[in-house]
Amino acid sequence: MKFTTFLSKGQARLGVVDGADVIDLNAAQPQVPADLRAALAAGIDLAAAGQAAIAGSAPRLKLADLSLAPLVPEPGKIICLGLNYFDHAKEGGREKPEYPWFFLRSASSLLAAGGKALRPRVSVRFDYEAEVAVVIGKTVKHATLDNALDAVFGYTCFNDMSVRDYQKKTPQWSIGKNFDRTGGFGPVLVTADELPPGASELRIQTRLNGQVMQDANTRDMIWGVAETIKLITECMTLEPGDVIVMGTPAGVGQARTPQVWMKHGDTVEIEIERIGVLSNLVEDEAA
Repeated sequence: MKFTTFLSKGQARLGVVDGADVIDLNAAQPQVPADLRAALAAGIDLAAAGQAAIAGSAPRLKLADLSLAPLVPEPGKIICLGLNYFDHAKEGGREKPEYPWFFLRSASSLLAAGGKALRPRVSVRFDYEAEVAVVIGKTVKHATLDNALDAVFGYTCFNDMSVRDYQKKTPQWSIGKNFDRTGGFGPVLVTADELPPGASELRIQTRLNGQVMQDANTRDMIWGVAETIKLITECMTLEPGDVIVMGTPAGVGQARTPQVWMKHGDTVEIEIERIGVLSNLVEDEAA
C-alpha cells in the first residue's frame, strides 16, 4: 500500500494512494489522525484503514494535482548515515568505516516532493544525494537482526542535499546538512510488505536535468536497514514516525572532475525502483 502527505487549506493531510488517486484518510476514516506520525503513534492499522477508504465512496483527488508536504512533516528524529556505500566511501578517499557515520537532520530542513530546493546565498557548493528513507512504525529499543525490520512501516525517497563547504567546516557534518529546504522527502511511502526485506536489491538513481549522475543498487549498502536499526537502538529508542536516511552511493557532484554543483533552474530527480520518483526544482535564495 502507498501513502502520501498533501496540503489542503495549508494543512498537512495523510492520504492513501490508489493508482493515480488519493483519498484523504481522515475524511474517509475519522478514527485515523490526519498526520502520519500521529497515526502511527496511535497504533492505527493503516493498511486496514487504507483498504476501507479505497473500497468506500470517499471523494478522490488526483495525485498529480496536489501540493505535497514532506511525507512525515514533523518527525521526532531524522537519523542519517554517511559513507554507507563502499563506492561512495572510496570516491571520498576513505575506506569502509568501522561504525556508521551518523548525523541528524532537523524538520526545518525538509522539503516536499515538487517543492523548490533552496540553494543558499552563502554557497554555490550545493550537491545531491539519492537515498532510501525508512519510516519507523512502532517503538523499538535493543532490536536484534531478527526483529529489527518488524519496526519498519515503510520506505520512501530522500534527497540529502548538502552544502559541501559548510559540511566541511567542522568534523560534525550537521551544519552542511540542515540548510532550509534541502531534505527532499517523498512523494509516496510504500509499506514494507510490498518491498524486499530492508528495501534491498532496488535500483537507485539521481538524474540532474535528465542526466544520470548516480546509478547503484541498495544491496551495496555497507549497513543494511536491519543492522542500522540494531545499532541505533543500542543507544536510543526509535519511535513511530522517526526517519532513518540510509546514505548515498557514488557519483555525487563534489567527487566529479570537474565538480558539479546544482544551480538555479536545475531539476533533480531521485528514483528508487518500486518506490517512485522524487523531483525538485532548484532555486537561489533571495539576496
